[in-house]
Amino acid sequence: MSDIRNVPATGADSGRRSRRPWAAAAVAGALVALLSGASAVTANSAGGGPAADGQSPAVRACDVPEPGEAACLAEVLPGSAPGSRTQAPAGYGPADLRSAYGLTAAVRAGAGKGRTVAIVDAFDAPTVEADLAVYRSTYGLPPCTTDNGCFRKVNQRGDTAPLPQPDAGWGVEISLDVQAVSALCPSCDILLVESDNANWDNLADGVDTAVRLGATTVSNSYGGPESDVTDNRSHGTGPDPVRAASYNHPGVPIVAAAGDAGFQLDALYPATLSTVTAVGGTTLKKSDTARGWSETAWATNYKGGAAGAGCSAHVAKPAWQHDRDCPNRTLTDISAVADPVTGLAVYDSIRDPNGPPAGWMKVGGTSASAPLVAAMYALAGHTEDVRDASRLYAHRDRLNDISGGSVSVPHSGQECPASSYLCTALRGYDGPTGLGTPDGLGAFAPVR
Repeated sequence: MSDIRNVPATGADSGRRSRRPWAAAAVAGALVALLSGASAVTANSAGGGPAADGQSPAVRACDVPEPGEAACLAEVLPGSAPGSRTQAPAGYGPADLRSAYGLTAAVRAGAGKGRTVAIVDAFDAPTVEADLAVYRSTYGLPPCTTDNGCFRKVNQRGDTAPLPQPDAGWGVEISLDVQAVSALCPSCDILLVESDNANWDNLADGVDTAVRLGATTVSNSYGGPESDVTDNRSHGTGPDPVRAASYNHPGVPIVAAAGDAGFQLDALYPATLSTVTAVGGTTLKKSDTARGWSETAWATNYKGGAAGAGCSAHVAKPAWQHDRDCPNRTLTDISAVADPVTGLAVYDSIRDPNGPPAGWMKVGGTSASAPLVAAMYALAGHTEDVRDASRLYAHRDRLNDISGGSVSVPHSGQECPASSYLCTALRGYDGPTGLGTPDGLGAFAPVR
């Protein structure tokens, strides 16, 4: 399709910025000083990452963003796409994901019916509804279409036309998002808001539009360095990042991916905002445990791909977050599967000569974990008093505590030791996985 914006599928580390992050050096300096006394972590694949499994590292679905734009956070595993509508899909499907997170009974009971999960992304995915139909029919899910009112696609102003320019890379992101929501909440309605491009103002407009159109919860699978949206001359907390108010809608949980580049001194926005639920990532494998599954942090592979973690330079620590080594807002709050090696089955039919073959593929990144968590908010309901992630902290005993796996990136200038919870999944709260992963819907229940 000549009108599709072709985007090269680049290496997992190709979009990482080489410049030293932010002039808000007070926080960065404090962290470096804190961590400098211990030896740096070397590259590892503790969670079954690509190096351990003999597989190539995942590639970014989207192109490297232009200045002033966000990056999508979907990662595709090379060789995972059969390129056929009829071949069995690779990756986890709905039954796997519900089993892993204790949601099978809730889904069978029809949880989420009448609630809307909004997805905010950039550009247009012209085949998204048709691809969603393939996904849902493959897994025996009820149809979710424009005609039956379950699926809506609008631009950032809330209109059905004109839609943005198509983009093959963001098309994979969009397919991942809507199909992840379908996997966990097949009774939910889906609202897809496509911003004109990946410009921060346009994406923020998309979030406001999603809320205005009645979203129960909003998922954002994109991000960028906090320094890109703040006054780099400022030190300490404040001023708020640009358009922070667009991610603050009491009663509507706003969920954001925490990134795919491991521990970063320049933490990922909008996940750094204290009004957002920041979602990290895990490696998820079947096991012979009572749960039937095991998880570790999505650990750093030799290309640097890993669950995002960090410490905000500008956003003050919220009252409900009490970790000791980050003076401001810490990423993350909660997590779910994100490692592309143990990723989700996704169907996407946009043909991109520079990207993965059209058809079934295995996709991960915190672009996968974010819509999964958004779907869980919708499954649980009772979101009217949600203003931030504090509900999760009040119910931390209802989450799977995750241990194992470091997201320190070797030779990045941002290494931290295996003993630090900021970049290693340890018992209790940690940066890569937050409080842990969902064990049913208890963590999303109202605080009494």
